[in-house]
Amino acid sequence: MTKYFSAKISIVIPIYNEEKNIALLYRVLNEVFKKIPQYEIEIIFVNDGSRDNSWKEIVKIAKKDNRIKAIIFSRNFGHQIALTAGYDIACGDAIISMDADMQDPPRVILQMLKKWEKGFEIVYARRINRKDGILKKITAKVYYTLLDNVSEVEMPRNVGDFRLIDKKVLLELKRCREKYRYLRGMVAWIGFKSGFINFKRPNRINGETAYTWKKMIKFAMDGFTGFSMFPLKIASYAGVFVVLTGVLMFLYVSYDFLLNDTPYPLYKWLVIMVYIFIGVQFVLMWLIGEYIGRIHDQQKERPLYIIREKINCHE
Repeated sequence: MTKYFSAKISIVIPIYNEEKNIALLYRVLNEVFKKIPQYEIEIIFVNDGSRDNSWKEIVKIAKKDNRIKAIIFSRNFGHQIALTAGYDIACGDAIISMDADMQDPPRVILQMLKKWEKGFEIVYARRINRKDGILKKITAKVYYTLLDNVSEVEMPRNVGDFRLIDKKVLLELKRCREKYRYLRGMVAWIGFKSGFINFKRPNRINGETAYTWKKMIKFAMDGFTGFSMFPLKIASYAGVFVVLTGVLMFLYVSYDFLLNDTPYPLYKWLVIMVYIFIGVQFVLMWLIGEYIGRIHDQQKERPLYIIREKINCHE
């Protein structure tokens, strides 16, 4: 324990339209911090272009507490980018990322730190229950099962972005600057000694989730294309399937024509061939286009985010 007596802990919290939760989260975090007086604390709020009064709430707290660091983006850049910005300015010996909606219980931080003190460099908070709707539960299970099977990296199950990482993990994470960020996969890819803390995830107290179906689909695509070549393999599998189907159709028509003298006009033969080629081309064009588009965006070398304002962030 003495090894960690003077350690600094950074709490990174992305914010998007969470004005009703910020003061409550801050109050609960302070109650948790009272139980770990041996640690120096900094809280990093990253306002991801909120449209409500989230920034006013953050500023109000930051003026009273110099442990609060806060930045606001010039616009909405997305949850994963907001986490990245928080990581970029964090200077703790251990960094904990969590959401502001109170579904990541601050009390779990104490268990994470105990795990870290035992030598674990990544500590995941693992959900042992999901209170989502049936459709979301099914799609999430299918997605993560598929990703786990096709990914080049073993992905932790039933975890979100509520985790602790050691500063040595953070240093490696900062070297990864790809635009399409899937931080769960990136942290898993980096490696190091990992452990889990199980917790029951409560319902959201105030407001509504900012993760729309559109954002979840994009997030899923980032995970697939970032950590698996399986989509490209799908193209080859689909191409083989379509070609084989076309060949079987061709053989059947040929058999029927040659042995049964069934007349087949030329256009029917052409339909079979067109079926084969169009199917293959469209699948390949879509998938290759997706990868090329991402390479194009990556080569633009634009910054991942733009900061409009900072508070208590000393260069």
